[in-house]
Amino acid sequence: MSLYADLGLRPVINARGTLTVLGGSVMDPAVLQAMTEASTAFVDLVLLQRRAGERIAGLLGVEAACITSGAAAGLTIATAALMAGDRIDAIRALPDTTGLRDQVVVLKSHRILYDQAVLLAGARFVEVGVTSAATPEQVAAAITDRTAGLFFVEEASTMRGSLPLGELITLAHDRGVPVLVDAAAELPPADNVRHYLDLGADLVVFSGGKEIGGPQSSGLIVGREPYVGHCHANSFPQHGIGRGMKTDKETIAGLVKAVELWVGRDYDLIFEQWNAVVDTVLERFAGIPELTVERGFPTEPGIQPTVIPRAYLTHATRPAADLQTALLDRDQPVAVGIENGRLAVNPQCLKPDEVPILITALQELFVP
Repeated sequence: MSLYADLGLRPVINARGTLTVLGGSVMDPAVLQAMTEASTAFVDLVLLQRRAGERIAGLLGVEAACITSGAAAGLTIATAALMAGDRIDAIRALPDTTGLRDQVVVLKSHRILYDQAVLLAGARFVEVGVTSAATPEQVAAAITDRTAGLFFVEEASTMRGSLPLGELITLAHDRGVPVLVDAAAELPPADNVRHYLDLGADLVVFSGGKEIGGPQSSGLIVGREPYVGHCHANSFPQHGIGRGMKTDKETIAGLVKAVELWVGRDYDLIFEQWNAVVDTVLERFAGIPELTVERGFPTEPGIQPTVIPRAYLTHATRPAADLQTALLDRDQPVAVGIENGRLAVNPQCLKPDEVPILITALQELFVP
């Protein structure tokens, strides 16, 4: 690709997944066409945001939706909405939270690198329990008249110190407190779009630039009115904490088209294709001395989506980190993950014509 070559960069074969640092995902030509079309005219962005949210909500079968400039921006805007609602004075004062409920209850085990996005709105975390343990009673005691919401991170749901989301939602709602769920990379399964809302969550944040296949700088808040309406009030292009988190007309159009395409995907077929890639790796590298190959699924917190099969490769004497670096240092770089000390090949982002390149790269490492 001449653009990357001009910058001295080499495109990467992505056998790691929809990571932000690798560019999220590759957009369908129809998404690019929608973005190009949107760029050719002026439009009322406030109305575009609202109508696009309504369109996406209808496609996904949820009550309401708000497009954001990525999932992290979605967390900031959703938090602002829980604190300031649609009060103009409060919206324009953030991150100054004087006079507002500004505490967000979170399990200690759910503190992650991305939760700075919650603090950016001006909120303060009230941590519950320790990393390895927490009780419903501790959560209940943490909720006060200063509590704006309860924050739940799906990628941390398997941590020892976590509690079931449904139980936390009931506990919070009994005390009049809404629940915000970070599910940025929790697709597939496709049912997760509604799963957290069916459990009773009030706002759920997804990335638009991962499995959905929209622009990388897009995100999506889905949930209940009036909370989503309050998200719109705190989001671009309104003047508030979300003003600098721009969702331009091209990004909005691209995400709408991406959602239209995504809801029509045949995940039975897609999983067959992913499993076939894993089978190819296992068959090619089985029986090689000092190399263990196995099929599996992620078990470490923060590795998503956990439902996508992986091929895991472990060498008896060569550390996984050294192998990962060697793959990236090739003339045609190949990105793979590391999980539990093993190389992890994720088929999610591999194109059919890239699988032979992946196999060749692994052969160079493991086949004498």
